[in-house]
Amino acid sequence: MYVPDDLAAIVEGVFGIDNMPIAKPHFRWLPPAPATAADASAAFTPVDVAKLYNFPTGLDGSGQCIAIIELGGGYRSVDLAVYFGGLNLPTPHVVAVSVDGGQNSPSLPTGADGEVMLDIEIAGAVAPKAAIAVYFAPNSEQGFLDAITAAIHDTVNKPSVISISWGAPENAWSAQALASFDQAFQAAAALGVTVCCAAGDAGSGDQNPDNTTPDGLAHADFPGSSPHVLCCGGTRLAAAGGAITSETVWNDDPQRSAGGGGVSDVFDLPAYQQQANVPRSANPGGRVGRGVPDVAGNASPATGYRVRVDFLNFVVGGTSAVAPLCAGLVALINQKLPKPVGWLNPVLYGSVAGSGSFRDIDSGNIGSYTAGAGWDACTGWGSPAGATLLAALAGDGSPLVAPRERV
Repeated sequence: MYVPDDLAAIVEGVFGIDNMPIAKPHFRWLPPAPATAADASAAFTPVDVAKLYNFPTGLDGSGQCIAIIELGGGYRSVDLAVYFGGLNLPTPHVVAVSVDGGQNSPSLPTGADGEVMLDIEIAGAVAPKAAIAVYFAPNSEQGFLDAITAAIHDTVNKPSVISISWGAPENAWSAQALASFDQAFQAAAALGVTVCCAAGDAGSGDQNPDNTTPDGLAHADFPGSSPHVLCCGGTRLAAAGGAITSETVWNDDPQRSAGGGGVSDVFDLPAYQQQANVPRSANPGGRVGRGVPDVAGNASPATGYRVRVDFLNFVVGGTSAVAPLCAGLVALINQKLPKPVGWLNPVLYGSVAGSGSFRDIDSGNIGSYTAGAGWDACTGWGSPAGATLLAALAGDGSPLVAPRERV
């Protein structure tokens, strides 16, 4: 296919020709599944994790809508009712939005249903009175982009935060997709919509042996590597007596079960990261680009989340859990503040840095990168101290810019 010369300068991308699945869900089962009581002994409910991370109390997400992007699978209302009833929480209002023919199509727990239910259950447990809009689209570059665009510009559901738990290494995407997705995320920032993306589940290589041919290089996961999203990495959390006893970088297996992170080979170092001491890429050439993740949260399957999928109970981990966890926190914060916080990155690296809004994770590695004091390419600023973050954002006068009207 060729673009006419007179259109070449204005055409930024051509989508819909290739419908090959591009993105993978970023969750990990705790084997064997479904979990037994013994398997789940170190696991948490999302409510447990929210308490450990001191999410602000007295808030429930009322008046907010959380958008969730899904590229397959589906949810069952009966499962949601049972799950939230077991947490003594109201079942959130969930609506399915069809994009490019995508549908809410639950099938088997070992498929994409695990991702869909994990996302809804974590976000809904953190912010039970927030509405949840799930945008189902085909797993292709066009489907993924159209779902994101639909959520950003949705004038009916009007989400203030978007959770994305699907992704792939940067080198798996076309240049036009990378550019077009990032432009969509810039639009979200202008409209005051926060976008939370999972950082990946296969360490600094971001290439699982079971689904990608490893090339020995480090890779950041996209769309988490976009400078205009909040990239969410993973930790391994332990607690006793309602308090955190330890929290380290999630790295149970550097190729199969470890948080993503590192340095982008595509996006340049953004202005807000100039003072973050982003390391040089572990790849030849040692490029300094956009560093990921920005924040982190509990993600190891060994200390994962109790969820319900297709009539069965499981323990699930992965940075797929951290994106909706952060999205739920943003919904709480947006409920409290007079305006949505929108694009959080500049303020997190600016006035919020050093405020105690995050628990610094300085132990562990993801392969090519090692954690240290302050921001690092394993867990970013660390795991959230939710109430402190809310106070810091309130004192900062967030958002950075007033959101524009959606069209």
